[in-house]
Amino acid sequence: MPRYNPKTVEPKWQDHWLQNKSFKATMVPGKPKYYALDMFPYPSANGLHVGHPEGYTATDIVCRYKRMKGFNVLHPMGWDAFGLPAEQHAIKTGTHPAVTTLENVDNFRRQIRALGFSYDWDREISTTDPKYFKWTQWIFKQLFESFYDTSADKARPIAELPIPAGLKGEAEIRAYRDSQRLAYISENPVWWCQELGTVLANEEVTDGKSERGSFPCVRRPMRQWVLRITAYAERLIRDLDGLEWPESIKSMQRNWIGKSVGAEVAFKVEGQAEPLVVFTTRPDTLFGATYMVVAPEHPILEKIIAPDRKAALEAYRKAAGSKSDLERGLDKDKTGVDTGAFAVNPVTGKNIPIWTSDYVMMGYGTGAIMAVPAHDERDYAFAKAFGLPIVEVIQGGDIAKEAWTGDGVLVNSGFLDGLDVERSKAKMIAWLEEKQVGKARVQFKLRDWLFSRQRYWGEPFPLVHTDKGVESLPDSELPLTLPEMADYKPTGTFEPPLAKAKEWASYKGGRRELNTMPQWAGSSWYFLRFLDPDNDREPWSKEAESYWMPVDLYIGGAEHAVLHLLYSRFWHKVMFDLGHVSQNEPFYKLVNQGLILGEDGEKMSKSRGNVVNPDDVIERYGADSMRLYEMFMGPLERQKPWQTAGIEGLWRFLNKVWRVTVGDDRTQVSIKDGAPPAHLVKRAHQTIKKVTEDIENLRFNTAISQMMIFASDLGEDLDKTGSAYRETSEILIKLVAPFAPHIAEEIWEALGHKQDLVYAPWPIHDEALTVEDTVHVVFQTNGKVRVEHSVPKGTSKEDLEAQARSHPKFKPYLDASDVIKVIVVPDKLVNFVVKPK
Repeated sequence: MPRYNPKTVEPKWQDHWLQNKSFKATMVPGKPKYYALDMFPYPSANGLHVGHPEGYTATDIVCRYKRMKGFNVLHPMGWDAFGLPAEQHAIKTGTHPAVTTLENVDNFRRQIRALGFSYDWDREISTTDPKYFKWTQWIFKQLFESFYDTSADKARPIAELPIPAGLKGEAEIRAYRDSQRLAYISENPVWWCQELGTVLANEEVTDGKSERGSFPCVRRPMRQWVLRITAYAERLIRDLDGLEWPESIKSMQRNWIGKSVGAEVAFKVEGQAEPLVVFTTRPDTLFGATYMVVAPEHPILEKIIAPDRKAALEAYRKAAGSKSDLERGLDKDKTGVDTGAFAVNPVTGKNIPIWTSDYVMMGYGTGAIMAVPAHDERDYAFAKAFGLPIVEVIQGGDIAKEAWTGDGVLVNSGFLDGLDVERSKAKMIAWLEEKQVGKARVQFKLRDWLFSRQRYWGEPFPLVHTDKGVESLPDSELPLTLPEMADYKPTGTFEPPLAKAKEWASYKGGRRELNTMPQWAGSSWYFLRFLDPDNDREPWSKEAESYWMPVDLYIGGAEHAVLHLLYSRFWHKVMFDLGHVSQNEPFYKLVNQGLILGEDGEKMSKSRGNVVNPDDVIERYGADSMRLYEMFMGPLERQKPWQTAGIEGLWRFLNKVWRVTVGDDRTQVSIKDGAPPAHLVKRAHQTIKKVTEDIENLRFNTAISQMMIFASDLGEDLDKTGSAYRETSEILIKLVAPFAPHIAEEIWEALGHKQDLVYAPWPIHDEALTVEDTVHVVFQTNGKVRVEHSVPKGTSKEDLEAQARSHPKFKPYLDASDVIKVIVVPDKLVNFVVKPK
């Protein structure tokens, strides 16, 4: 045999798998299924770097292993290809985003295929394909045509919405119905980026600048489409308990949703018919509320601001509009404007001033707070800055120095005096409800999902604005595709680019929705389209969904720990409520791979110049070496730096596997069909056990280490005898196959097999053959180890003590002492309790 040459071996098997559709998944009733999913990539012009395939390699190892274990495996790949980056690139280069997207997809596909991943390419999808986004639009219609029934705790069709008595005429009924939809129009303060010409989500803005391009952003009210994800807040928290996810990811989701239990309290405002309502998690501190604060965006400010303070308010609002929510929450230097208005504390009856400050935000609670400076750090800082009263109501600290936020006994609190915090909360809520000035309430930090974007390269909304209101297009008119436009640049105004497509925008006397959906839309359900990608009658068949779902293993980056996963779970729950899917949750098991850093220890990026292209690695070492190295670097979940020199060891391992099984131009191997020697059989079964357990637990680095030991043992025997045994050689190749599939297939063929290794049965270990015949025991005096000694497993207590007493290196310790007691633990230790002679 010639030496191992990946440049000939790897293309051969990649073409073979593709032409023979070796990984095509079809439903087989009665056969156990396994659905493994990668977070599908955004195909950028830069292509893949070596960090991207880490998760794909891990998933592929599991998929190849599961096939060999007899599972029916679904392993698909697709492209998350709409969005702002492609549009910005198109604007800069003058090339239509559809053209660059296709080019980028082609490059990503080429790079991924070069790594030998076992994807079913017949299921390939792209979010920009009209055959795909037809159903993204259809799902949006399901949201638009549904409401959340709080009594049933589920979504229902809007046609079933009970209409309150007293509504007059179709206009009022329509307005009420629109106000209850899961997809609704809202005019809220949003981040506007003039340079990018679009609204951005909160998570796309950092320090008042866009994540992409670092352009300045401002907060301004705009009419936007919003999805009522808050209706699912409780379920999104509750259902995390049944998922096999990292606890850190669950915690991030719980914190993002931000469940708080407390009370809603109404404060009368001088001169106003409507009270100012606040939500508080600390109703027990109500006697200590000495002022109120409302967010700068709060609509009550227009009604209560003193005339001589309007200019100060407008200037303050403008300054607050350039800050992110994070900045507003963290600012140590508290700022604000006194409105000149007063509210009445419902338990003390005292007038308390109303201020506005940017540390209070409209997105949480009611956009207004009762300030209890003695027991809240932010309120304390604000009160100190502006000389506002600070009244202690919980004993335990020194409020002259700082706010006391711990537990204690209530003081200065009327009917609550002497109670602890928990009992005082319950008593205060009961009092508020009795006096009809408040009630118990659960509040969530989660906000409804801002779903509009003012850009061209995204899914058009299947909606039309008419004189009567907003209507959805009939299913027969889907997909609604983007118009061909030579100019898709931002308009320079708050109008989206689609406003330029006047003929397209006009629809039967109405006007189409001119915003497009965010990139999140297509990625929120792609795992369902993979089930049935060629179905043009429905997004997926019930048969396919009930067979393949849920996803058994989902691997992707921790950067998607909240938003993508939260949005996907939300959409899936709506589909579940409406009877379109049979599972309440889409992803049973989730794993986040750690980042692969550049050789400089920094995150790989083009700007840092530390990107390593997988094409270069494959050219030099081959795909199998790269796959092995990425898994050998350390535990999958850990962050680790790339070191190209580290691949050398894996390259040598593959060459050894080649040499000890089929030989090369230096070593001629004679294959024996007889029984291998006992020590090789034992090592083989130990390796089967170890690799099997490690794959099941995603411990790929230790599985590779064990295979290296096995290959070395085979090499030592080969060097002594000049022969290799078919049984042990084929076990090694089967174990290597999920990790380095190209070389494994080539050797399998060289060993005379006509059928592909892909579906060869996984070897099964014999537990009796994994047990070592000898064990190491320690000889001790007074608990201190003096000698380690190898003995046959199961040696009796008497024999162990006799061997210890006669051991030449241990005997001197006994000769110098008097033995008081001997403790023998078979297979572990012999301990002599001694005292000096």
